[in-house]
Amino acid sequence: MFSFKELSAAFAQRFRQPHFPKQPESLYAANDYFLGLGGKRIRPVMCLMGNELFDEIHEDAWQVATAVELFHNFTLIHDDIMDAAPLRRGFETVHNKYGSSTALLAGDVMLVVAYEYLNKISSGYIKPIISLFSKTAKEVCEGQQLDMDFEKLTTVSLEDYIKMIELKTSVLLAASLQMGAIIGGAGEGNCNHLYEFGKNLGIAFQVQDDYLDAFGDPEKFGKAAGGDIKQNKKTFLLIHALQTATGSRQKELTDLLNNDAEDKVQRVLKIFRDCNADDWAKQLKQQYFDKALFHLEEIAVLSSRKKPLLEIAEFLIQRDY
Repeated sequence: MFSFKELSAAFAQRFRQPHFPKQPESLYAANDYFLGLGGKRIRPVMCLMGNELFDEIHEDAWQVATAVELFHNFTLIHDDIMDAAPLRRGFETVHNKYGSSTALLAGDVMLVVAYEYLNKISSGYIKPIISLFSKTAKEVCEGQQLDMDFEKLTTVSLEDYIKMIELKTSVLLAASLQMGAIIGGAGEGNCNHLYEFGKNLGIAFQVQDDYLDAFGDPEKFGKAAGGDIKQNKKTFLLIHALQTATGSRQKELTDLLNNDAEDKVQRVLKIFRDCNADDWAKQLKQQYFDKALFHLEEIAVLSSRKKPLLEIAEFLIQRDY
């Protein structure tokens, strides 16, 4: 069994190969630039770990992992355009550096190449793999649209927000694990538990992401502090604050959401703290992490084989970047 760190290094080495042709350079330079920014590579490594949970890593798992990473980067390029984000991983975003039109095409062609990698896998399970990949890709787009829709609403329920996060973030993590498990020969029950493990871990991961956007160190997190606040995103923190703030705090928060005051981020963060949104988010993260661990425990393989997944799960919800 390999650790996440070992698999991450191995995947990074294999992923470093060229994925795009040289011409037109005006398009593919943007793709190469973005992939060169690196990243945590969590989802593709999860695919490899899903395979190794049940059997030795098959060559096809590397192809699927590459497709997963390309798809994820496609979503990031487009998300940055929609969010008007100036930075990604501490560097200039593709649309800022190359223009929005080129960034759109760069994301599109990255998705196409992802499917080219999927088409390289064995025929025995190519149909369920592509079916799950396509279903997941559609759900991620649905989640992104809901995320944008929520920005226009005055209030969003916690239940609706969690559903959006499930679609936008969790399903890709869950599907990455399950696609690896399919390649590893796992049965339906084990595949379902592994999917639920990934889904709940993904929600806990997003709670931590929301928390870090507000309270994390920008130099470690790689994004400007309070980016979600500036965009009026209905994060876990904002939803909790809107539900619990009273009196003058509630009025101030509502007013801040309706303007772009220079000190907006600082004032909203103070209201978050006054409402104990930071501590509440930590408790919510633990709640979904516990659900993830339940499903991991239910998978019918030796506990020793689950150790690498447990270690990466603990890292993801304790990270500060």
